[in-house]
Amino acid sequence: SADDATQVATFLWNNFLGGQSSSRPLGDAILDGIDFDIEAGGGSHWDELAKALKGLSSQVILAAAPQCPIPDAHLDSAIKTGLFDHVWVQFYNNPPCQYSTGNINSLVD
Repeated sequence: SADDATQVATFLWNNFLGGQSSSRPLGDAILDGIDFDIEAGGGSHWDELAKALKGLSSQVILAAAPQCPIPDAHLDSAIKTGLFDHVWVQFYNNPPCQYSTGNINSLVD
């Protein structure tokens, strides 16, 4: 749900990013962002998680690693928010988009 996305964003902020928590698993280390590499499950609420993270700090770096076929089944709505700083498309393990020797057609479509 949207509320769950907000709670997850707050947890990530307090435990890994710039927030404060007594249970930071990486100690004093502060990460600068979150990479959305979603390969299973549904596509619901990733957009809300991205919005909630950027709402906590516009300085949080958001990256996404969608599968090559468009639209990505998991991250399409999240990417369409325009909040991602980096999008690294996964061309590997995607036969419709993968290079095969001597044939670049799947890469140029």
